[in-house]
Amino acid sequence: MSRVMTFAVSLVAVVVATVVGTGYLARDHESPRHFETVPLSASPIRIAVIGDSYTAGYENTGRGAANWTERAWRTLAGRGVYIAADVAAEGGAGYGVRGNRGGLYGDLTSRAVQPDDALVVFFGSRNDQDVEPGELTRLVADTLGLARRIAPGARLLVIGPPWPTSDIPGNVWRVRDVLSNEARFVGADFVDPLAEGWFVGRPDLIGPDGVHPTDAGHVYMADKIAPLIAGQLPKRT
Repeated sequence: MSRVMTFAVSLVAVVVATVVGTGYLARDHESPRHFETVPLSASPIRIAVIGDSYTAGYENTGRGAANWTERAWRTLAGRGVYIAADVAAEGGAGYGVRGNRGGLYGDLTSRAVQPDDALVVFFGSRNDQDVEPGELTRLVADTLGLARRIAPGARLLVIGPPWPTSDIPGNVWRVRDVLSNEARFVGADFVDPLAEGWFVGRPDLIGPDGVHPTDAGHVYMADKIAPLIAGQLPKRT
């Protein structure tokens, strides 16, 4: 084999190895989903959303256009509020529990939040119910503090975990209490789905596993959360 052919084969091998290696690394986590509803005549308001499977979707439900976030952006656009959103959500994730791609809410925050965001929304997570309360407090404080540092001008909206029945475990109430306290400490607004009874009495909105919302459940969440987001956004003239 000539030197030229040997070099060419080696170069192809390096390129293939690089592409394969890069693909493997890319699968370690997903990039935030980006969505814009912006006509040419308008400038969007930037926001970030951090969440668990209630935001990521589950199996064949809550995916793409059926997801509560995309439904919320379309609802807001219909009211003349145009959004550029980065959504980082991972099934199984919490502030203190790593999700199915290895991320904590803090990791998702660093991927999605941008310095010019006007609002950062945290939603969930029921996945933290087995985290020791002191450790959870520290991690929630770290995560909210990270969002503050990345986007110092952003408002923070912390939405606690919902539970689909009225029989709420004590550990989930403790997660709610930690989130409420830490949100208050950093000046974030806190919304309590447990106290408001989100999903309670609506088994039609939850899938057969008894945990994850159906597409209809995502419509329900969009109807709940879109007004909350709208109330946090700066008014544009």
